[in-house]
Amino acid sequence: GLFGCKSSDDPSAWSAKQIDKWFEKGEWLNGWQVTPDATTDRKAFALSYFKHKDRWDKAFKFLKETDLKSIALTRVDIDGDNVYAIPSEYMSKNEDVARFEVHQKYADIQYVISGKELIGVTPMSELKDYTEPYDAAKDIAFMTVKNFRDCPANPDKVFLLFPNDIHRPGLKDGENTMIRKVVMKVKLD
Repeated sequence: GLFGCKSSDDPSAWSAKQIDKWFEKGEWLNGWQVTPDATTDRKAFALSYFKHKDRWDKAFKFLKETDLKSIALTRVDIDGDNVYAIPSEYMSKNEDVARFEVHQKYADIQYVISGKELIGVTPMSELKDYTEPYDAAKDIAFMTVKNFRDCPANPDKVFLLFPNDIHRPGLKDGENTMIRKVVMKVKLD
């Protein structure tokens, strides 16, 4: 009907079922063959995706079309400060070095290109203490948490992380191994 169209582009009015249906259809991946991790806050993602579809589409298009295994390890601007990629290589970290972090201005798309690590994920409600207060210039705060889940990150999976998602990337999964990873930053305002 007449009013049917409007609601379809405003996920704030969607039921959880409608959000799941849209999310699981996966058209937003733009043909990129990867599975979003179960930790994804689907509602937060739907709201952001429809608010800034162009940004998210550019990010997923970049991930799909770029040869990530041979990309230079330097920031890539895709849409200025709205969407950019930070490729990196590092040894996976031990528990005492890996830290929980959170961002306010940007969502993260974290994708392990090669190797495997664990990413701890937990909502802001599990925050215990800030170990470093929020730094607006770097858009990051560090903290300790009460409870969290360590999730395996590998080239079959992608993690979508929002301001409510405290995360601890880079943790070793078994042995310390070399990881190649890209973090896409998608501006949320």
